[in-house]
Amino acid sequence: MLAHMRVVIISGLSGSGKSIALHILEDASYYCVDNLPSQMLQQLVDHLGLRGYDKVAVAIDIRGGDSIAMLPQQLAELRARDLELEFLFLDAKTDTLLKRYFETRRRHPLADEQRTLTESIAEERRRLERLAELGHHIDTSDLKPNALRDWIRQFIVPEARRGLTLLFESFGFKHGVPLDAELVFDVRCLPNPYYEISLRALNGCDAPVIEYLEAEPEVLRMRDDIARFIATWLPCYERDNRSYLTVGIGCTGGQHRSVYFAEWLGRHFGDQARVIVRHRELSPVPNGPS
Repeated sequence: MLAHMRVVIISGLSGSGKSIALHILEDASYYCVDNLPSQMLQQLVDHLGLRGYDKVAVAIDIRGGDSIAMLPQQLAELRARDLELEFLFLDAKTDTLLKRYFETRRRHPLADEQRTLTESIAEERRRLERLAELGHHIDTSDLKPNALRDWIRQFIVPEARRGLTLLFESFGFKHGVPLDAELVFDVRCLPNPYYEISLRALNGCDAPVIEYLEAEPEVLRMRDDIARFIATWLPCYERDNRSYLTVGIGCTGGQHRSVYFAEWLGRHFGDQARVIVRHRELSPVPNGPS
C-alpha cells in the first residue's frame, strides 16, 4: 500500500513560510501533520499507509527539539522503501526573518532570557544546516505570499517525477543572491536594455527586449557558454541522485537580461529534463537598472 503513497516532508527556518506551504498541500488533498517529532515519522507513515492515505505532508522543524537531528536518518530510511518521498526546505535571509518576527510579534522557538532573536535565528540556522542539502531548497526572502504559493504548487504538480528537475531562476543582484541556487551565473557585464528608454518598462519576456539582446554577439556567446556548461555537467548532477538543480541567472535588477536568459535556457533544456522557470524580481514597472 505504501507503494502508492506520496509523502512530502517540509522543514526549514521558523518564519520562512512553512505554514503557507502546508496549507497549499492541505488544499491539494494531502493529509497534513504539523510539528511532528522526527522519531515519529516512520510510525506515522506506516499508520496512515495502512489506513489508505495516498498523499501525506508533514512539517518537521526546530519546534520538535533535539529530535530534528534524526531527520536525515529518517529520510534515508524512508527513501529506501517503496514510496514516493519529497523533501522541501524553506529558507530566508536573517534580516527578512527579523522583519517577519517584528511584524507578527511571535516568539522564536529557541528564544529565551539568554538568547536574543538574532542569536536564536543563528542557532536555528546552525542546527538545520545539514537539512538544507537533503531536498528541494527554496529561498523565500524576496517572495510575497502569493508567489510562494505558486512555487509550492509547482513543486507538488502531480506528474511522474523521473530524473532531475532543472529550475532556472532569474534574480537581481541588488536584491541579493538566492540562497537556493546551486549554480549562479552573472550576466551584468552584458548590454543593458534598461538604458534604452523604449525598453525600460518592458522585461526579458517581451519581443523588443529579446530582439535587442539577441542582436548583441556577446549575449549570444554567453548564452551558449552557459548552456554548454550546464549540458556538460548535468549528467554528474543526475548521477548524484538529485531531484532538483536550481540555476540562478542574475543581472542588476532582475527585469531584463536575467529574465531573457532564464526563459531561453528553459526552452533550450525543455526536451532534456523537467524544467521550471521562475522570475524572482519580475514586475510590470522596473524601479532601477536591470
